[in-house]
Amino acid sequence: MNILLLCNKSPWPLGEGGPIAMYAVINGLLKAGHSVKVLAANTNKYFVDPASIPNDFAESTGIEFAFIDLSVRPLGALFNYLRNRSYHVARFRNNDFEQKLVNILKKEEFAIIQAEMIYTTVYLDVMRRYSKAKIILRAHNIEHLIWKRMAGNSRNLLRKHYLDHLYRTLRGYELNTIRQVDGIVAITETDAAFFRQQSGKVPVISIPYGIDPGSFPALSELPPSPDLFHIGSMNWLPNEEGIRWFLGNVWPEVSMKTPSLTFHLAGRMMPEWLKNLKVKGVSVAGEVPDVWEFMKNHTVMVVPLFSGSGIRIKIVEAMAAGRVVITTSIGAEGIHYTNGVHLMVADSREEFIKIIGLVLSDAALRKSLGQNARKLIEIHHNNSQLMLRLTNFYQDLISDRGIQPE
Repeated sequence: MNILLLCNKSPWPLGEGGPIAMYAVINGLLKAGHSVKVLAANTNKYFVDPASIPNDFAESTGIEFAFIDLSVRPLGALFNYLRNRSYHVARFRNNDFEQKLVNILKKEEFAIIQAEMIYTTVYLDVMRRYSKAKIILRAHNIEHLIWKRMAGNSRNLLRKHYLDHLYRTLRGYELNTIRQVDGIVAITETDAAFFRQQSGKVPVISIPYGIDPGSFPALSELPPSPDLFHIGSMNWLPNEEGIRWFLGNVWPEVSMKTPSLTFHLAGRMMPEWLKNLKVKGVSVAGEVPDVWEFMKNHTVMVVPLFSGSGIRIKIVEAMAAGRVVITTSIGAEGIHYTNGVHLMVADSREEFIKIIGLVLSDAALRKSLGQNARKLIEIHHNNSQLMLRLTNFYQDLISDRGIQPE
């Protein structure tokens, strides 16, 4: 079938979770024999030189870009605040993107248009006007819940008030929009249950992030001296907040108990406070050229997330690599794990300290956790099997309107 993907950022390079998740679907659909066209926002927050896109990917997707400036502008923020509208969404409405979308829809007929994340649904009216395709929202997260949790965790009253406004207006937009699309693809079953409850009769399916096991060989050999690591984009506020909490509440005692231990931090867009951090045992690498090589050199991944929804791509990849993962209940959402078998869950300072100590002291436990994690990913996150489920979902939707897949 012929499928158009609208992306809120470029699916290449594979530098953070969103692009990785989008690339996995695009690549999986192409391998399954479908035609895929991509229109992506190229933003100041995640700018990509179109010439850097690999030729085979560019040719197979006919990828096009439209620049969108997502800079926060005080007047725009105030205008949307006074009108009680979502500034998050409003910033994505752009004349260049809209015109390119119109041109694509006039030129080509699609069976499916998949909007990646809620922000690209700001063009829902354009899709309806120029296409008879079934419109799918692929929800990487329940976006408003991220901001609800951040507002709840904020102690600054002014910041808390504005975060609450962002949460409420995004929630209103999100709940209204999910009732207007033809189908919803959630990335976790937890998110899917929420959408089923809120979207009326709109069909919903959960399709987690998938990998090609052959392209992700398990890194069976663990470094002889265990250490801790974290990798993730630090311009995503839940990551930054989690690391700030960990360094302030967990690391001092862990470091005191194990003075030789090192905590390695990697990821793009490191904030200045982390770049300039001078804390014993903490090594800040910043963005690394090869995530797999980084994981190969380290042992235990810690992901202290207390806000956010959806699935953490880097956790799935670390598990695929056979690495031990210690995370919160929120961090583990969307993974069919058994605590203590596939990964370790810690939701408090005391639990993090206790579990880190346990894992560091038990080599056999580290080995079994890594092996079980790899097996779990092979079973539940095999991309070719997931794409079969996704295309069956598409075809069920298409048959209702009588549009035949190509």
